[in-house]
Amino acid sequence: MSLRAETVDTRSALKEAIARLGAANVPSHTLAAELLLMHALGRDRTWLYAYPEEPLDSVAAEKYLALVARRAAGEPTQYLTGKQEFWGLEFEVTPAVLIPRPETEHVVEVALERLRARHSNEPNAPLRLADVGTGSGCLAVALAHELPRAEIFATDISAEALEVARRNAERHGVADRIHFHHCGLLRGLAHESRFDLIVSNPPYVARNEAADLPREVREHEPHSALFGGATGVEFYAQLVREAAQVVRPGGILILELGYNSLDHVRAIFDADVRWTRVAITMDLAGIPRVIAAERVD
Repeated sequence: MSLRAETVDTRSALKEAIARLGAANVPSHTLAAELLLMHALGRDRTWLYAYPEEPLDSVAAEKYLALVARRAAGEPTQYLTGKQEFWGLEFEVTPAVLIPRPETEHVVEVALERLRARHSNEPNAPLRLADVGTGSGCLAVALAHELPRAEIFATDISAEALEVARRNAERHGVADRIHFHHCGLLRGLAHESRFDLIVSNPPYVARNEAADLPREVREHEPHSALFGGATGVEFYAQLVREAAQVVRPGGILILELGYNSLDHVRAIFDADVRWTRVAITMDLAGIPRVIAAERVD
């Protein structure tokens, strides 16, 4: 790349970055090049295309060059820019947390639909929610944003992830309604009152499938948030069992599903008489993405 040249303008820098990231087989390389240039310049996309001939000074050019090189080497764009959008909100992300995916928004959608149906006679009723394995806090914060009377308890085994989640809660003005607990699954919440809703995007990738993951995921995202054991479904049985002990009668449990995990997870619910109204939600690609159930009254 020739970004070291003092005369390079934004259009030329972007064009060269797109070519380099494309040659490195970076997914969505044009978008990545744009996002990194916006980050390096502290500008938005409108400015980028409104001033294509604006020269880059040597500091900005060097910063952009370094970011493009790191992305070409496999580092996720979100970790380089430090942010990712989820549910229309901007979240801080670091290598301590899983990068929020658009598919996980289905968990929020199903949660809101189930709560509306369950509390149709009390639309403003106070609610107690739990987010298991909160990571960046995207589910907890999104639900707090949508449910202003909800009190939320968010758990994670990673203290570093909880710090990121706390900052995201503060960023979006909901920190006073989210309680963070450093623990595995729901074990740290056994002393709390019963919950109306529990959500989780648990680790669900099989250890023996690590080689099949994109290198951005395999080499950079936290393995504790990715891998659910040898087969990828080990967390579900324990999570369903613990949830049955802390959710109130009529309460709701919503879990994101891993690839090919539906039959196994559905069997867990079918074998437990404490759960009813089990339903599956497909994502936009037609893949089973979310399973939801209610505690028997």
